[in-house]
Amino acid sequence: MLTSFFSKSKPINFLAVAFFMAIFYLLANAQAMFSSFSFYTIASRVGVLILFIISISVLNFIAKKNELTKRSAYKIIIFAVFAVSFPEILRNGPVIVANLCILLALRRIISLRSQKDIQKKIFDATFWICIASLFYFWSILFLIIVYTGILLHVGSYFKNWLVPPISFFAVLALVTSFDIIVYGNYYTFYDWFQPSNFDFKHYNDAEILIPLSVILALMIWTIFYYFGLLQKASINSRPTYILVLITLVLSVGVALFSPVKDGSEFLFFFVPLSIIASNYFEGKGEKLFKEILLIGLVLMPILIPILF
Repeated sequence: MLTSFFSKSKPINFLAVAFFMAIFYLLANAQAMFSSFSFYTIASRVGVLILFIISISVLNFIAKKNELTKRSAYKIIIFAVFAVSFPEILRNGPVIVANLCILLALRRIISLRSQKDIQKKIFDATFWICIASLFYFWSILFLIIVYTGILLHVGSYFKNWLVPPISFFAVLALVTSFDIIVYGNYYTFYDWFQPSNFDFKHYNDAEILIPLSVILALMIWTIFYYFGLLQKASINSRPTYILVLITLVLSVGVALFSPVKDGSEFLFFFVPLSIIASNYFEGKGEKLFKEILLIGLVLMPILIPILF
């Protein structure tokens, strides 16, 4: 039974999910990788695949270290299933890199609750979000989560609020220096900015509409359970649960303002949602329904290309 297999977090679970992700990734990128046999193309795609797999390791670490979920593998299989359900995510290297950077930033923000190395963690989180924005501009919206983390954990010390701008200008200085040295040009706002596109016509395509509908239905089904956990959480744990919800809201904003509406913009949404849904699967009761639901989710990226 799938629910029994993923109810534990062991190396075999991680390897199974990583293999699952790799198969879909290679199928989505096979033509680009092997049509011309370019070493650069193959190396870059394989590099992105490695980063894609590392992202589930970081997600697993964040959830376990901060007790956002129990020690299960539900979160990584849910994230993997959602991600591979949209082939454009697998073909979009920049969004995969940006998502990993956001995960690394989220790790530092949530760890603020330990009250250790506060300014270093704020600097690191901002730094990673700014790096993410170089690959996917609208991920810059996640800077809001940095200030939310400061407000919830360390807002009483004024100097903490000044760290994000310092980190931002540090990234700007590094990028500008790199462009001057390598290209002989200044890095400008227009090199960084990606204009929004509000054309949602591709959302009518079955390969986007069906998985998106299933994912939104799962979110509605599981988020009420998560609100229940939030209300029962201790005072120390509650800000962490709130940060996950705010990340979910911000990821919707990133998707809305994204320059291309092809499904790749949803990747950021799957990180907080996989944590929320994992809590539901870890709860007691409804074992048969959860088993059917998880099987259906795993089969979704397999059946949609066949049927549509």
